Amino acid sequence: MRRGLTDRIGDPTLRSLTTLASLAAVALLVLIVYKVFDQAGEAFSHFGLSFVWESEWNPVTKQFGAADFLYGTAVTTFAAILIAAPMSIAIALFLTELAPRQIRRPVGVLVELLAAIPSVVLGLWGIIVLSPVLLKTIEPALKSALGWIPLFSGEASPVGLLPAILILTIMAVPIISAVTREVFETVPGDLKEGALALGATRWEMVKMVVLPYSRTGIVGATILGLGRALGEAIAVTMVIGHTEHISANLFGPADTAASRIASEYLGATSSLQISSLAYLAAILLVLALVVNMIARLIVRRAHPKIPTTPGILR
Repeated sequence: MRRGLTDRIGDPTLRSLTTLASLAAVALLVLIVYKVFDQAGEAFSHFGLSFVWESEWNPVTKQFGAADFLYGTAVTTFAAILIAAPMSIAIALFLTELAPRQIRRPVGVLVELLAAIPSVVLGLWGIIVLSPVLLKTIEPALKSALGWIPLFSGEASPVGLLPAILILTIMAVPIISAVTREVFETVPGDLKEGALALGATRWEMVKMVVLPYSRTGIVGATILGLGRALGEAIAVTMVIGHTEHISANLFGPADTAASRIASEYLGATSSLQISSLAYLAAILLVLALVVNMIARLIVRRAHPKIPTTPGILR
């Protein structure tokens, strides 16, 4: 079979283009990391590691510490994922196993469209709609029923950790549910049919076949949602209250690292303040790296364990 010039140069061209694209992505990541850490150099020299556990943030006295913002970041991110992950798995199971075929695609598209809503629009919705509902209805109800728990013992507030958690939940759900749904659809049909043929109920089939087979994909989807929540700034800034504060109370105002960077960087009045904000960004980069490394370890250790005997009915 004779090949033309285009066919002969196709493989080398494809290899070169894909190699350049990969190297460009790596170079961009290296440049971002270098610039952030280089910008943070002054703050690191001035404060050292004590920056991580110091709480004061005062541009006037040039005292800066990240503890309040790291606390806010940890609480909002992990609380949002605790809500978003099971909700997303439930949505994915409904769309792949339970929903009538004619509504699966429309509902799936509508859920995924949540990811297309700009952050600032979600933040505005949080101010106009979510915050008044929380202030007048949900937070008083939580305090009345669960006020003995420190998380819900404070006074109702239109801004604070709880609105930020709910906004981040809304932002994480479409990402986790979309990836999880794709993972569920890769489960071999013969495994599910075999479980049902052996007498398993639909729930038993999901519990013993679908979830174990999809374990690594679910972990990956959850980490993607975690990364989305960890670095969100604009929407959180609009509803969290922009206050340096550490408290178990979810109703009170607080702040996150990403929110503080977004709200202060352009108005920073000194090189040390700019460097301290870059220090916050560097911490976020390290956290993202650690989270992804942990996720890779979990995925590597997790293997699907699918019953292949009648013991599936036990």
